[in-house]
Amino acid sequence: MNNPSSGCDGFFCRLWQALKTPSTKYSLGFLILVIFTVTSIFWIGFHYSMDATNTEEFCISCHEMEKFVFEEYKQTIHYSNRTGVRATCPDCHIPKEWPHKVARKIQSTNEMMHKLVGTIDTPEKYEAKRLQLAERVWANMQETDSRECRNCHGFKFMDFSKQGEDAADTHPDALESGMTCIDCHKGIAHKLPEGYEE
Repeated sequence: MNNPSSGCDGFFCRLWQALKTPSTKYSLGFLILVIFTVTSIFWIGFHYSMDATNTEEFCISCHEMEKFVFEEYKQTIHYSNRTGVRATCPDCHIPKEWPHKVARKIQSTNEMMHKLVGTIDTPEKYEAKRLQLAERVWANMQETDSRECRNCHGFKFMDFSKQGEDAADTHPDALESGMTCIDCHKGIAHKLPEGYEE
């Protein structure tokens, strides 16, 4: 039924009238719809950006990473090996668990600032800061019990009898004493910096 006094015919016209002068009931529903929509858009965008920045392509899109770090990583067993299993940048440097991943992404905003100011934009600047950068990564791995290493390498899955003699002798002792991967395996994916002492 049309209301002749309103001069409004049709569904869209009545909808427009209701939106222009909503009742309390419709206002609450509209507010809930807006909150749901905005939250959904934010959540989808947040997940998309988390996934987009969790790729090797994103990591090496920076000149510094591609030319300095990635080139030496390509010479390691983590890049190319007999089994074809390859660890990418995010596999080693970004946690898989959601809370740790978000915390790491927040920390990485500091790295973006250094990218903008050119802290390591030449080979000379990179080499001058390499030890400091490596020590920061090693300290983080020490704190987290080499969490990212353990995504692929876990003591409980190791068959010590199939390892080389040194590894087969060392890993059981490391397991017993509570050592973590980075205690022995510094320089496994990137060369050790000048000035590093065992």
